[in-house]
Amino acid sequence: MSGSKNKLPRRDFIKKTSLATAGVYLGSLALSARSYARIIGANDRVNVGVIGFSDRFKYSLLPAFQNHSSELNFDIVALSDIWKVRREEGQAHLLKSLGHNVNAYRNNEELYNSKSVDAVIISTADFQHSLHVIEAVNAGCDAYVEKPFAETMADNRAALKAIKNSRQIVQIGSQRRSGPNYHAAADFIQSGKFGDITSVELTWHVNQPGRWRRPALVAQMKEEDTDWKRFLMNRPFEPFDARKHLEYRLFWPYSSGMPGQWMSHQIDTVHWFTGLKHPRSVVANGGIYRWKDGRKNWDTTTAVFDYGNEDFSSGFQVVFSSRMHNGEENPKEIYYSNGGELNLNTNKVTPSGGLTEQHAKAMGMQANLLPTMDLVTAPEPVASSANTGGDITTSRHMRNFMECVRNRKETNAPVEAGYAHSIACIMTNAAVHTGEKATFDEKKQEVMAGGKIFMY
Repeated sequence: MSGSKNKLPRRDFIKKTSLATAGVYLGSLALSARSYARIIGANDRVNVGVIGFSDRFKYSLLPAFQNHSSELNFDIVALSDIWKVRREEGQAHLLKSLGHNVNAYRNNEELYNSKSVDAVIISTADFQHSLHVIEAVNAGCDAYVEKPFAETMADNRAALKAIKNSRQIVQIGSQRRSGPNYHAAADFIQSGKFGDITSVELTWHVNQPGRWRRPALVAQMKEEDTDWKRFLMNRPFEPFDARKHLEYRLFWPYSSGMPGQWMSHQIDTVHWFTGLKHPRSVVANGGIYRWKDGRKNWDTTTAVFDYGNEDFSSGFQVVFSSRMHNGEENPKEIYYSNGGELNLNTNKVTPSGGLTEQHAKAMGMQANLLPTMDLVTAPEPVASSANTGGDITTSRHMRNFMECVRNRKETNAPVEAGYAHSIACIMTNAAVHTGEKATFDEKKQEVMAGGKIFMY
């Protein structure tokens, strides 16, 4: 299905999605954009705070930031982390990396109360992203926030509303939206040259028993050195558990695992290329087949999505498949039409699988074969979370955020993109946790499964 048929005007999307939201935990933060909003001059330095000293920040976001910070006059001046060990490690690492000390704070409230930052980089636990970006924009700060944007619709709606009611710049960490090959793919599909999308194949396979495990850190964490209540935020209270604090990607409702971590990147391209804002339905199958280490999130997942127009006049299927017990981290994204395929690993359009003259003639039809062409002239690495300091796509994405902080233009991955990928992820979660087909109630902006609103 080409983008020309399904492209939804941005203001219509905002109108339909900016509905009343359920209340969420906002901490004791009582700051607002009006309280000390800054107008950054062309020559003023932009002071940045780090929300969560994570591996993602240390090995990918920080190098991406440093690639452009000198040229664009940005600097990191503050760090917030609720765990004493990470806070001290982060302060030492930033001193070494930046050549100067940064102020370290026990929590976000302390950081924002310091009134020392203009923007923040958020790389905390999956379920915290939307809540932490609400804090940021309420404090008058621009934000680069990692994906997944939200793991529940209540959090998703609340964050969308807070951002749209602010004047802050927000970049969702969907870095494919800053990749030239993905822009070329979007242009080709939206031009109509590809024809209607008939199916999409998304895979993300690894063979890593230690993926998302942190046994050494778990053994090191003591409850008195962290703030367990602040970690939980608006999730149901339960006794302190260092595994859930540090290995949150393995435990629902702190993370959905594969959907939030990996699928959120890939399904975002479906929304971008087609203009569709969510699936019509999702079913899922899988389980914990190999790594029986106490985790709750599956190590093997297949989700099948139905996409298309609301009147069902046309549509296509998307299949996401992921396993953690066999494979190299080489995510695949292949778009199919009646005329061939668009492959974002090879970055080529080819007539492979297209309607040949032999089979067309038998039905009195014309052959339908796409040309063979390159999406980009230069080699482009596959966008993968395995990429660290050399992650070109994340570097481009960070630069786009930094430039938008300067020029106040919309980022490559604005809040609407995060809102949309979160709907698809939450629908997948609903299918996983209920065993039912998940759908989306457009009027209520709620994910439904088995006739009920899915919570967690």
